[in-house]
Amino acid sequence: MALDKPYKNVPGTTIFDAEQSRKGYHLNQFCMSLMKAENRARFKANERAYLDEWPMTEEQKLAVLARDLNRCIALGGNIYFLAKIGATDGKSFQQMAGSMTGMSEEEYRDMMIKGGRDPKWGRN
Repeated sequence: MALDKPYKNVPGTTIFDAEQSRKGYHLNQFCMSLMKAENRARFKANERAYLDEWPMTEEQKLAVLARDLNRCIALGGNIYFLAKIGATDGKSFQQMAGSMTGMSEEEYRDMMIKGGRDPKWGRN
């Protein structure tokens, strides 16, 4: 029996709960593997071959290859683990977050300095 999840309807938000954790387990383990220099080198040398060593879904692998972090989150990725992909690519967390919102790094930074999302940006 599924638990009641009243938090599931937060507009524009994917909640990382036990269900998401199970769905993204191998995706997140792949991300954590990038903490080791030798794994980062292997991944950068042949991303697809390295991903194929992990029992992730094809959809998860394609999202990683496309660096579609929003899709990775929808497929069970946790942003703190996904940050390892950005670090492997030489990107800051701020650059990653900006890309996830469709903003430049500077636009994202300015938005956060002003206190968060502009109401016109919405929560879709």
